[in-house]
Amino acid sequence: MRAVIQRVDGASVAVAGVTDDPSGTGTVGEITGEGLCVLVGVTHGDTAEKAAQLARKVWTLRILEGEKSCSDANAPLLVISQFTLYGDARKGRRPTWNAAAPGEVAEPLVDEVVAQLRALGAQVETGRFGADMRVSLTNHGPFTVLIDV
Repeated sequence: MRAVIQRVDGASVAVAGVTDDPSGTGTVGEITGEGLCVLVGVTHGDTAEKAAQLARKVWTLRILEGEKSCSDANAPLLVISQFTLYGDARKGRRPTWNAAAPGEVAEPLVDEVVAQLRALGAQVETGRFGADMRVSLTNHGPFTVLIDV
């Protein structure tokens, strides 16, 4: 599993055509204030154990203000699936997605990362798997970390 983690001062994800959003903006997940935006990619061979390992790492990663973790600061997380983290553009000009797990494998594992974070006590918002999403965030730093488990 791979995660791109950004320290943010607020982040949201919207999906066009969402009708269950009372604000009418299509927002499906949003965090305010200091927290993390976590893009999660799944590759072949990833497991629920790796999802739990990634969740623990993200929850305790000390990248917030004052070298605190989300667990220390009770900071929220916005977790969004992103198969393009396993894109390969080493040859030619068009990336391949061969290393990305198919949706039927990836979706339950991204859901497991979210479930594990919530079990640890995290406030977690999410995007919609497979949707055409619009992610907005204010990167604080800028501060971005890549984690592979």
